[in-house]
Amino acid sequence: MAFNDFFAGEIAAELLKQLFAISRKSCLCKSSADNLITSIEELLPIINEIKYSGVELSAIRQSQLDRFSETLRGGLELARKVLASGRWNVYKNLQLARKMEKLEKQVSRFVSGPMQAHLLADVHHMRSEREGWVEEAVKRMEVEEEASLGIIGAVGLDLGKSKGKKMIIGRDDLNVVGIWGIGGSGKTTLANEICKDNQVRSHFNDRILFLTVSQSPDVQRLRARIWGFLTGNEAMGYTNNLFVPEGKLQCEWGSGPRTLVVLDDVWSLSVLEQLIFRIPTYKTLVVSRFKFPANVVNEVYKVELLREDESMSLFCHSAFGQTSIPPTANETLIKQIVNECKGLPLALKVIGASLRDQPEMYWASAKKRLLRGEPICESHENKLLERMAISIEYLNKKVKECFLDLGSFPEDKKIPLDVLINMWVEIHDIDEEEAFAILVELADKNLLTLVKDARVGDSYSSFYEICVTQHDVLRDLALHLSNRGEVNERKRLLMPRRDAELPREWERNTDQPFNAQIVSVHTGEMREMDWFRMEFPKAEVLILNFSSNEYFLPPFIDDMPKLRALIVINYGTAEAILQNFSVFTNLANLRSLWLEKVWVPQLTNPTVPLKNLQKLSMVLCKVNNSFNPSVLDLPLIFPHLSELIIDHCNDLVKLPGSICEVNSLQSLSITNCHRLCDMPSSLGMLKKLQILRLYACPELKTLPASIGELIGLKYLDISQCVNLRCLPREIGKLASLEKMDMRECSQIMRLPTQTALSNLKSLRRVICDDEVSWQWRYLEKAMPDLYVQVAEKWYSLDWLDG
Repeated sequence: MAFNDFFAGEIAAELLKQLFAISRKSCLCKSSADNLITSIEELLPIINEIKYSGVELSAIRQSQLDRFSETLRGGLELARKVLASGRWNVYKNLQLARKMEKLEKQVSRFVSGPMQAHLLADVHHMRSEREGWVEEAVKRMEVEEEASLGIIGAVGLDLGKSKGKKMIIGRDDLNVVGIWGIGGSGKTTLANEICKDNQVRSHFNDRILFLTVSQSPDVQRLRARIWGFLTGNEAMGYTNNLFVPEGKLQCEWGSGPRTLVVLDDVWSLSVLEQLIFRIPTYKTLVVSRFKFPANVVNEVYKVELLREDESMSLFCHSAFGQTSIPPTANETLIKQIVNECKGLPLALKVIGASLRDQPEMYWASAKKRLLRGEPICESHENKLLERMAISIEYLNKKVKECFLDLGSFPEDKKIPLDVLINMWVEIHDIDEEEAFAILVELADKNLLTLVKDARVGDSYSSFYEICVTQHDVLRDLALHLSNRGEVNERKRLLMPRRDAELPREWERNTDQPFNAQIVSVHTGEMREMDWFRMEFPKAEVLILNFSSNEYFLPPFIDDMPKLRALIVINYGTAEAILQNFSVFTNLANLRSLWLEKVWVPQLTNPTVPLKNLQKLSMVLCKVNNSFNPSVLDLPLIFPHLSELIIDHCNDLVKLPGSICEVNSLQSLSITNCHRLCDMPSSLGMLKKLQILRLYACPELKTLPASIGELIGLKYLDISQCVNLRCLPREIGKLASLEKMDMRECSQIMRLPTQTALSNLKSLRRVICDDEVSWQWRYLEKAMPDLYVQVAEKWYSLDWLDG
């Protein structure tokens, strides 16, 4: 059996399923299963390389790979035995565990050893001999300056062309396909390369029309160009005779000549819909930095950014006229500058050209300006930042403001979506639903990237399960646009990079108030003497990013009378001790507080009267000391608290009973707290509680009987509470409950009686394991609106699609 055939078949899918099942259910073999999953996924780049190389391996190499595939086939049989073994057969399980460890070592040796390097070398060597692509690419760089954006390495270009060709000539069922990517990523270059491809030209018999649509297109003229090309009257598009059938032209012609129309630089869905002619044998390729609905653009290839070696080649071509670093150049400095471009072809080309023939001191200055998010010269500002800014100017005012807010967060860090949503709600006068819609719009326009949990998108899913990332060039653009004007008058006062101290520009202007609405500080450890007095009469959001074990909260918080959202995030290796917590006594208008990786000080009634706080989030914090029940009166401290999030706080053992007296609480999320062993017996006092999440609390063994008194509860999540033994009978009293997630609760084998559960009149969806699903299905007969979903381990086999 060939190696790529093996991984493309059902065996790979079955093997991964078995390994995920073992990881979930077998304690002895869990570690080996997890490591095997990681190792197999590390093989995917090799598999894809073979797939898209189109080469045939030597008999020796194929034989080696076939032997390895047999090892994995044996692993599949072993995995089945592990799952079939009873949990009480300790001796047999120990034997199977040792065999799993042996299999893990065999696979790990292959992944980490030299064989994969030999394999890739063979692939590159044979492809180079067959096509000579790299040499042709270098020649094309020398001859065609604009084509330099397309030099993305043999693998990058081949992959893009292969994906594009598959959509265009390999799928007759797709009428409209797309190339999607961030501005400056080489989308147009890739489209041009596809159109030049001999196989594509032959397929369409050279009937290919390439049109640039742009932001303000003459739609009627473009329609005429396309219609004239289709009907053989190409002069129509250049005359006043603009007769074209009205509508979206979904004509049902007979079989005509194959035709490809490329619509480049498309900005508007309404314009695109007018330019699509749905006619058999006619195909449209849409090139855009925006993502359009699947019912309009049927399939899309997202252009990938360049790898490190590809980035270096393109940068060196622009800066030195060659594809490698010259011997006399400062290699360390060049690598630092290339790293700031983060694989974006346009940035590499523009910045490289801006530095060409400049002295080393100029390069060093340029690096510092890039680190601060500033343009290095007029050419860099005009050709890169202003070109990227076109995407921003096209947004409506509120969405543009939300994009600019992203510059408030550190580079190369995931931004918790909960933080963004809270901030946008507070300062842009929108609700959570509109804020989330703006986030999706920015993602569809390639201005940020969503990093999602597998279950995100379900009703009641929490925002802190999603993170946001952004390309550094887009972040630099947000900083560039935000830092215009006098420092005291800027709407956002931002530190672009982590520094040991506050910017000197800020210190020089402390004689006047700063009118910023958002203030973002990014430092290391800060002591009391490191701060200077600043006034912020209009500040509504303060973001404190730092990396240290101790942190003195800024005294100028006292001079932020309108502060509504405070975000404190420590990026250090251990929880930081916060000092000067007394500044919280003056935050009468604070509505949202996010604390991450810090020691939460002991909350005492007189020192922390946060009367208007509505949302409190503590993530990766040390919190147990702050919940001293002898001095803690939560309803007095947080009289209007509506949402409490405690996530990954491993020292939390028990919640204080006074939390059940916070009558305003509507959402309580205690997740990934591995030492939490008990919930307050008076939990039922929270009559307004609608959402209760107890996700991944493995030491939690029981739920209090008073849970049945939560008359407003709509969503209950107890998933991955692996030691939770049963559901209390009183759970049947939750008449408002709409959804319950109890996946991976392996100890719950029996449910309360059907009579007790029959009162769950509002229940519409239950997510559970297969072992207990049949008991819920009995209820489906009496409750026709109930849907029982059997949970499966989430994993991706997208790479099998080729």
